[in-house]
Amino acid sequence: MSLEVPTVRRVTARLMPLFCVMYLIAYIDRQNVSYAKLEMVQALGLSEAAYGLGASLFFIGYFLFEAPSNLILARVGARVWFARIMFTWGLVTLGLGFTQNATMFYILRFLLGVTEAGFFPGVLYVLTLWFPQAHRARMVGLFMVASALANAVGAMVGGALLDLHGLGGLAGWQWVFLATGAPAVLMTPYVLWKLPNGPEHAPWLEPEQKAWLAETLKAENGGAEISHAGAWKAILDPRVLLLAVLYVGMPLGAYGLSYWLPTIVKAFGVSNTMNGLINIIPWILVGAALWLVPRHAARRGFTVWHIAGPPLLAAVALVLSVIVPGTWAKFALLCIAAPAIFAGQPGFWSLPPTFLTGARAAAGIAAINAVGNLGGFVAQNVVPIIRDRTGSNLAPMLFLAACLTVTAAMVFVAFRVLKPVVGTPQTQAG
Repeated sequence: MSLEVPTVRRVTARLMPLFCVMYLIAYIDRQNVSYAKLEMVQALGLSEAAYGLGASLFFIGYFLFEAPSNLILARVGARVWFARIMFTWGLVTLGLGFTQNATMFYILRFLLGVTEAGFFPGVLYVLTLWFPQAHRARMVGLFMVASALANAVGAMVGGALLDLHGLGGLAGWQWVFLATGAPAVLMTPYVLWKLPNGPEHAPWLEPEQKAWLAETLKAENGGAEISHAGAWKAILDPRVLLLAVLYVGMPLGAYGLSYWLPTIVKAFGVSNTMNGLINIIPWILVGAALWLVPRHAARRGFTVWHIAGPPLLAAVALVLSVIVPGTWAKFALLCIAAPAIFAGQPGFWSLPPTFLTGARAAAGIAAINAVGNLGGFVAQNVVPIIRDRTGSNLAPMLFLAACLTVTAAMVFVAFRVLKPVVGTPQTQAG
């Protein structure tokens, strides 16, 4: 009897719920700023553009410390390093609840990026230590479902927390940060208790399952043992640089839309709580797309369209959201754009491990994610600037659509460059 199915099933059951909960907490910590904005701008006397700058400084800290954090993880192990990441980002988020002025806001947002750096690419790297290539796209999709759930939960609680204004002598925006920062701190001991550093340390895997996993992963790596040599050189690999530039458009579209959705819905004239409830809809659809698209790729064969198709669809929906009349029709189109922006990412993240292994994978994946997430910095600065200059909540959607179109075109270029590895049976299966 093959050990593949029971081994992968057991690893999935033991690891993925924990990773998903951790990512849910992380993503809520990123998105809380979009709900706090609805009151915090006025409370601190900031313009939309100034607040957008502060929010975007997260990505600068994230960019600078992403690769070093992932390389430390590769050396010390996931257990201790993920616990450190969660504890420190939780403390910084709690600090944001007591922001007194713009300077303090800028510093804390930068520090949030520093402390959270390495978590998302760290999980992607750790998945390469636990799952054969054929299963990784589905695992990345499952992991990223947590981001959609986080946006839905964040939408639901973000508006409700704003309505706690005055409770305990605190403003609603303060409650947004305090209530979303505490779970990361409280989760830290559980991570230390439950997360093994690797398959060889997992008490819930049988010896034959550990042996099968080690042999399978070694065979996929061409028989090479995991090494830390040349890790930094992976960052300068032309294939890594190409994927990094390509990836910029995906976070740019995602953060641009998620940052601005609460403001768009607020224009409907609804309460803060209702704003949050309405914003659950697009994120439920994002979760469905992240679940379905990787499974379609696994059944029908992984192709370039599993990555390029979704951002093209998102670009069309964003353009139409500006053109069509009617507030609810515009919102319906944004509900199409949101899942399409995210749906190509699991397939995208299955590409780096086809030519990177070991610490080179840790460095390369971190570099791709770090450069790509500068798209979030661009989005949270350019989107408010476009809005301030046009006076329109929907004009920024045209900018996001153009960026997503360029991203889709670059996917075809990347597939030509990576054709020798993308065309392998392992990748086709994933």
